Amino acid sequence: MTFRQTYAPTTLAPARDFWTLRYTTSLDNGSFVVCERSLSGSGAGPNAASASQFVRAEMLSSGYLIRPCDGGGSIIHIVDHLNLEAWSVPDVLRPLYESSKVVAQKMTISALRYIRQLAQESNGELVYGIGRQPAVLRTFSQRLSRGFNDAVNGFGDDGWSTMHCDGAEDIIVAINSTKHLNNISNSLSFLGGVLCAKASMLLQNVPPAVLIRFLREHRSEWADFNVDAYSAATLKAGTFAYPGMRPTRFTGSQIIMPLGHTIEHEEMLEVVRLEGHSLAQEDAFMSRDVHLLQICTGIDENAVGACSELIFAPINEMFPDDAPLVPSGFRVIPVDAKTGDSQDLLTANHRTLDLTSSLEVGPSPENASGNSSANSSSRCILTIAFQFPFENNLQENVAGMACQYVRSVISSVQRVAMAISPSGISPSLGSKLSPGSPEAVTLAQWISQSYTHHLGSELLTIDSLGSNDSVLKLLWDHQDAILCCSLKPQPVFMFANQAGLDMLETTLVALQDITLEKIFDESGRKALCSDFAKLMQQGFACLPSGICLSTMGRHVTYEQAVAWKVFAASEDNNDSSNLHCLAFSFVNWSFV
Repeated sequence: MTFRQTYAPTTLAPARDFWTLRYTTSLDNGSFVVCERSLSGSGAGPNAASASQFVRAEMLSSGYLIRPCDGGGSIIHIVDHLNLEAWSVPDVLRPLYESSKVVAQKMTISALRYIRQLAQESNGELVYGIGRQPAVLRTFSQRLSRGFNDAVNGFGDDGWSTMHCDGAEDIIVAINSTKHLNNISNSLSFLGGVLCAKASMLLQNVPPAVLIRFLREHRSEWADFNVDAYSAATLKAGTFAYPGMRPTRFTGSQIIMPLGHTIEHEEMLEVVRLEGHSLAQEDAFMSRDVHLLQICTGIDENAVGACSELIFAPINEMFPDDAPLVPSGFRVIPVDAKTGDSQDLLTANHRTLDLTSSLEVGPSPENASGNSSANSSSRCILTIAFQFPFENNLQENVAGMACQYVRSVISSVQRVAMAISPSGISPSLGSKLSPGSPEAVTLAQWISQSYTHHLGSELLTIDSLGSNDSVLKLLWDHQDAILCCSLKPQPVFMFANQAGLDMLETTLVALQDITLEKIFDESGRKALCSDFAKLMQQGFACLPSGICLSTMGRHVTYEQAVAWKVFAASEDNNDSSNLHCLAFSFVNWSFV
């Protein structure tokens, strides 16, 4: 007999537990079987007090069958059959507790991926960074995930209790005074505990994968470096080690260093370095950089029912295996839209925010005309949880700071949600030049036609019977990075194909905040300036090989860059009044 507690994915509904009977046996043919199903009755738990935080769910006949294969290896069959008692959650959350797709993505597919990952690691097929063993990196990922889930759920058995936070009914503040992290480092015994501020909210027309990618790539848009520095400094040994409390200027630069990823790239483990410089003269030569260990999951927009997460924790720059981790982060879960969901969510425990319902912006005409598949994924639940270590005498101060900071993050996420929503809130951002839009199709034609006009060769190999959409597809899939920038005094990018986005390590939304000069190093800027007059006079210019920079601070080499004028279609392509933008093609680019 087994008693199992599971985490709730949001702060809006209680977690589930199971009281089951499990039977394990091996068969004569070498197969291995595990069968499990719920027992009747309430069953046993750790104690009555903890049971009040859970809803008893039912496991119907479930289990595993592992069969040996001829020639080695094995085949595994997994059956997950659950009744998660959806009646007990707000209506807007019920798809998470009723959908077979969600259960399959969360449990069945995750288990198969984990098994496959272990198999390839044991075969030596995977190579990881900084010389770490796969098991060590996998442990880091599991510790980050578990720490974040602990913070979101706040189980009493783990020492969590809810405390009051004035004026913040929508933000839950919980405290864990027993969480000294002493099991990891005795030098942290001076800590009074860990405080968590968390909230869940409804987002409309915001793709989860796009939101998480933006938060990952543009941390300066929502995070406060001084808060990161405070958390990092508090976890350092000794009360004297508080560099984060000293005047520090954040440069705005973050460098993401990949450590490893799962086979299908659905999860990435990385170290983020945030560059900071002391403003005090006596500390001018001391580093104020902050390092974060981070996992990013679910950035594949095509995955069915998948949630997207960005979870991070301050870590010592020496990256020790036993480093204490206090994770914070974001989780975005897509849910099916239903009538009345918004009101139901807003009234659930008075702890939920609807970031977009107050904008009074309706769907675009195209969406309003009815696309059921788009509407079904037009809503998602965002859960935010931030943890802060504190000393005993600073509990109230840290609680106030945590509430204020989480409110600031929520406000920043609202701005991001408005920018990336395809509902027409901000036509200049996001969807206007997204792949497949009429504007993008037209621009692809102009780019190709202008290239042929100026250079006398074809940029794209187009079938004579090819449609306009095929031009865009060829441009989007082109192996060279192709980018377009505006003709403003300080040119900013307005479009890039997939290779261009990969080279700059950005998205179509964030692309429009990047200036042309920002991606070139000093020699590249000089080469561009020297050939700019030629570009404007004859319509194109070929730049020599060089180095440019991605938004993540990584160096990118290219064999050649070609720049040309892009004209709007007309009978005379030399008509300067039809000049639309400048295009760049980076040939044979690669990361250094």
